Amino acid sequence: ADTPVITDGAFDSQNLAFWDANSGVYRAYWRYFTGGVTDEKNWKPTGDRAIRTATSKDFIHWENQQDLSYIDSPSEQLYTNQVKPYHRAPQVLIGFPTRYVERDWSESMRQLPERENREWRAKASQRYGTAITEGLFMSSRDGLKFKRWNEAFLPPGIERVGTWNYGHQYIAWHVVETKSDLEDAPNELSFYATESYWTGKSSAVRRYTLRLDGFVSIHAPMKGGELITKPLTFKGSQLMMNFASSAAGGIQVEIQDEAGKPISGFTLADGEPQFGDSIERAVTWKGGGDVSMLAGKPVRLRFVLNDADLYSINFTEPKTRP
Repeated sequence: ADTPVITDGAFDSQNLAFWDANSGVYRAYWRYFTGGVTDEKNWKPTGDRAIRTATSKDFIHWENQQDLSYIDSPSEQLYTNQVKPYHRAPQVLIGFPTRYVERDWSESMRQLPERENREWRAKASQRYGTAITEGLFMSSRDGLKFKRWNEAFLPPGIERVGTWNYGHQYIAWHVVETKSDLEDAPNELSFYATESYWTGKSSAVRRYTLRLDGFVSIHAPMKGGELITKPLTFKGSQLMMNFASSAAGGIQVEIQDEAGKPISGFTLADGEPQFGDSIERAVTWKGGGDVSMLAGKPVRLRFVLNDADLYSINFTEPKTRP
């Protein structure tokens, strides 16, 4: 095109567009000020630093422009978005927005690294010296309404040179699956974030790693806890878990009917605790692990955990070995 295709927004940080094969549309995500900017010198918005999205069939004509909404999250100032389908579950869009926090001068602020540089930057605008950024995590199935975890996904971390400043922990687009350095360990996720944004002769990018699907988990202490899912239907003949437990802990799984009644052969009494730390563990009961007779029927899954984390589940067919 000879002219810009999207013009309504604040395009001073990363702007993204990609083909969403699951929905059959292009999606764009960019930064937006909900109330405009009144103080151009200090770049002060009257509303929130928000994230706007739109869809397109041809990458030229964009429609359905609107700001993202969030489930159970407060209004916060957000830079970037890093939204993209997760390659292991492309029906789910995940993002790593940057949370921008403005704080006042305090003794705690003065105790942060590189005080002299921080005070020098503040002479131009106080926020340059007292604002702090960190990475968050969010996910969505429709690309518009997101579940955003309010706790930091990538906090500033231990205090050291180049950290705890404005521009720290901006997460790059996107996670990539990489080989583990540990022999015989499964692949992991690598992601990358900025540091030393305001100091030295250049910025730096640091690599972090995470277990596959390890963004969030259902966790229970040793005293125990449990989760019962909403009714769901599935395809496949085997239930797989991505989980981790202590040596003394574990997870038991029960399959219930839509009304919550345990199904014979798949009750807690029919199973035994699954313990270990695995990306793909097949769940079994006394009669084995074949759940194909329940495929296509509404069921609930009940997980009883002790000192364990459940990261993800998947119904699949058993892998054939050569």
